[in-house]
Amino acid sequence: MNALVDVKNICKIYNPGENEVRALDNVSLSIDKGEYVAIIGQSGSGKSTLMNVLGCLDVPTSGDYYLNGSNVSELSDDELSDIRNLEIGFIFQGFNLIPNLTAIENVELPLIYRGVGKKERNQLAIEALNMVGLSHRMDHKPSEMSGGQQQRVAIARAIAAKPPVILADEPTGNLDSSSSKDIIKILKNLHKDGRTVILITHDNEIADQAKRVIRIIDGKIEKDYINEHFAED
Repeated sequence: MNALVDVKNICKIYNPGENEVRALDNVSLSIDKGEYVAIIGQSGSGKSTLMNVLGCLDVPTSGDYYLNGSNVSELSDDELSDIRNLEIGFIFQGFNLIPNLTAIENVELPLIYRGVGKKERNQLAIEALNMVGLSHRMDHKPSEMSGGQQQRVAIARAIAAKPPVILADEPTGNLDSSSSKDIIKILKNLHKDGRTVILITHDNEIADQAKRVIRIIDGKIEKDYINEHFAED
C-alpha cells in the first residue's frame, strides 16, 4: 500500500551560502492512511517548517513530497492551492473563523470554494458540527461561543469535506486544560473513524495522546516511535 504522506530527503534551506540555515535537513518519513501522528519539537526545531511543507503552504528546497500518490514538491502556487483545498483539512491555533458568520456558515464557506452545491454543503456542515458536539450552536457567531467551542467549529470546518489529511497546528494552544481535553478527544475520535490526523505540537503531554510520535530537533528527525501508552478511548 502506498503511503498517504511520503516525504523523501526533504531539505529546506534559508539564506543559501555561508550563512545558510537548514530548517529541514534530509527529512524522510511516511504516514499511512488512518494514522494518528504527533510531530513534536521546540521553537526553532523545524516542526513548523515541516508542517508548512506537509500542508503545501511552502515547497522544499530539495527532495520529494508525495501526497496521496502525487508529487507536490514542484507544483505552482495555484496547483498547491488546489491541493490544499481538496486534500488537507487545516486546524489552526487561532481558530481563523469569520466573525460575522454563524458556525454553520463558517463550516460551509470552504465547501463553497470547492463548488459543493447548497443542499449538499448544508448537509455536510450539519454532519460535521454534530460530530464535534455543536448541534445546539449552529446559528451562533464566534463572539457568542467560548474558545473551546470556536475550536470545535474550526475542526468541523476542516473535516466537513472529508479531506484525506487533517493537519492540526497547535490546536490546543489558546485553550484551557478542560477545552484542550475536549479537542484531543475529538481528534482521537476522528482517528477512530479512519481519518488521518497529523498533530503539530511543542507539548509532550499533547504529543503523548497520539498513536505515533515523531520528534524533530535541529531540522532532523531524532525519534519516530509508536506510543505504547496510546489508548483508543
